[in-house]
Amino acid sequence: MAAPRTYLIHNSAMVTTAAPVKQPTGTAIRTMMQLAPSANVGFMKIHEWGFSLDSYAVAGEVELLDAGTVFATMSTAYAVADIQPHGDAEAPANTSGSSGLPLNLGTALSGFATAAVTEGTITAARMKDLQLDPQGPYVKQWPLDLEPQIIGGNGLRIRMTFGTSVNAYCYAIVSFGY
Repeated sequence: MAAPRTYLIHNSAMVTTAAPVKQPTGTAIRTMMQLAPSANVGFMKIHEWGFSLDSYAVAGEVELLDAGTVFATMSTAYAVADIQPHGDAEAPANTSGSSGLPLNLGTALSGFATAAVTEGTITAARMKDLQLDPQGPYVKQWPLDLEPQIIGGNGLRIRMTFGTSVNAYCYAIVSFGY
């Protein structure tokens, strides 16, 4: 059986000659990263996710959740090059635009926060993981066959809320079931 075609996505543009840009969390709830798997992929499986902050002296919470079909409006849309094949050198590149595969790209679909975000009113969320008052970098990798899934057409969000704004990196390693 072949390994799944996995993709690594950070809350920044693809790195080239400079390091990734860390992004501010703000003091109100902020979606830091949002992924919108196309309805044509069936589902997106989350193999791993994580985050790190530039200060751990601030209380807050970090959520990984399926926001259903209610999407935030992100300040920056992912570009094709930002969705990086991972673990399979022959995995196809993401295609462009709001009907891209495997992720739909656009500020109202797959993107990340570089400034304020319009959250949208979630009515049917499914929590996948939650960290309260993180005191160090966090990485969650699920056991095989126990990875959470997001149905195609729904949105996966990493949201952060802190009493004082800090800067964050976050990422997810995902695959898709066609």
